[in-house]
Amino acid sequence: MHKSILSVREITAHDIPHIADYWLQTDPEYFCSMGCDLTKFPSRSEWIDMLNEQLKTEYEHKKSYCIIWLLNDVAIGHCNVNQITYAEKANMHLHLWNQEYRKSGFGRIFVKLSLPYFFKNLKLTNLICEPYSLNPAPNKTLAKLGFEFIKTYRCIPGSLNFEQEVNQWQLSYEKFQKLFNSGEMKFDNVHKDL
Repeated sequence: MHKSILSVREITAHDIPHIADYWLQTDPEYFCSMGCDLTKFPSRSEWIDMLNEQLKTEYEHKKSYCIIWLLNDVAIGHCNVNQITYAEKANMHLHLWNQEYRKSGFGRIFVKLSLPYFFKNLKLTNLICEPYSLNPAPNKTLAKLGFEFIKTYRCIPGSLNFEQEVNQWQLSYEKFQKLFNSGEMKFDNVHKDL
């Protein structure tokens, strides 16, 4: 058994090809299980342009904001928010790029490490996540992290999705602060025995 170090950081230009690869080379069945409509996916050049635009944009004007997830300093996923209303709210999405790391418990730790970036840099009062109701992994992760279940409803939750039933979860800044101050959430690099 050895220790693995889980950490997070903001996206850099180096990460952009890896994110494009994730969206364009991952098994289509996986994306369908997440509620994605493959016909809505941008081309590689469109992904690269969008992500480069994100890098150049100040926090107050970002349309999307991405945090990279690292295992022993190697990027293995990302967490991003979009539908951002600065100093108010944003919608969060979770992505582990490689199947071997899904269902490992890493997602919960990575989201926990990502939360301070969203609340601090975007000055959010509420963070929302609306996973496909038939995708159990993110729904379990959000419940374990203290997100409040709001409702289940039918919608097209994002530009890459088909119409579906989603579970809406919310974490307020006040609840985030309580969890942080109580010690339930620790935000340094995490060491995990594997």
